Amino acid sequence: MSAPLKGKVVLVAGATRGAGRGIAVELGAAGATVYVTGRTTRERRSEYDRPETIEDTADLVTEAGGRGIAVPTDHLDPKQVRVLVDRIADEQGRLDVLVNDIWGGEMLFEWDSPLWEHDLDNGLRLLRLAVETHAITSHHALPLLLRHPGGLVVEVTDGTADYNGDHYRVNFFYDLAKSAVLRMAFALGHELGPRGATALALTPGWLRSEIMLDTYGVREENWRDALERVPHFAISETPRYVGRAVAALAADPDVARWNGRSLSSGGLAPVYGFTDLDGSRPDAWRYLVEVQDADKPADTTGYR
Repeated sequence: MSAPLKGKVVLVAGATRGAGRGIAVELGAAGATVYVTGRTTRERRSEYDRPETIEDTADLVTEAGGRGIAVPTDHLDPKQVRVLVDRIADEQGRLDVLVNDIWGGEMLFEWDSPLWEHDLDNGLRLLRLAVETHAITSHHALPLLLRHPGGLVVEVTDGTADYNGDHYRVNFFYDLAKSAVLRMAFALGHELGPRGATALALTPGWLRSEIMLDTYGVREENWRDALERVPHFAISETPRYVGRAVAALAADPDVARWNGRSLSSGGLAPVYGFTDLDGSRPDAWRYLVEVQDADKPADTTGYR
């Protein structure tokens, strides 16, 4: 089956760049119609002030074999989200997959800054962008998703439940935001499971997003040049890797086995048989525990 998701309708909320873009493109490659949302368009940029746009993402979805539809949406505004979902209902009559990848917090958190020293306004806005947006989007989108059995909700976060349960993540606000999304998937699993749908949490590993590559002064073509400064970056993965994880989940007739679970791109790769673009299977979360956190020299042997 070259297009296992042909006829399926997907909303990737937060698809301007990074994991959201990678997920949208891989869903398109599987034949899906993909609505992609975000705040940066070709006419207007968000506070990120970056060049990636939702129109670009939609074009990539279509080039991959699906149908990409860009809809500018601020997911903190319930009215905009309601209009978005109404449009999908009017145009498609269904929603098969909801991917909540909204984030927007890169410029708001302060590394290793305790709660009482962290800028409070930035911290609270981070929580709104990373948590409230997911709740608003699910509130409006789930009635449409539940019209047909077999719907899937993917809550994208950073870190598995096991890893985040034992590790302090960056600072109070970041830790709380990423853990809250994990719990959202668990709670939605309880509410959606009896109604014929599935919810799960999914994390990529160390993502070679556009922002991460810029931070290290490299491009995807020469990303290994950053290893001299950041040796453990060797375990990193492209955004398409987590995209292939979502596409595999969406095409799995037995996806309900994962209901309420916390999953990772690296953990799902051997289950579904997909690889990253270079043919490798990086397992970042196992690597972090067994190599990086154990203060061992960077060595991805057996981890990709």
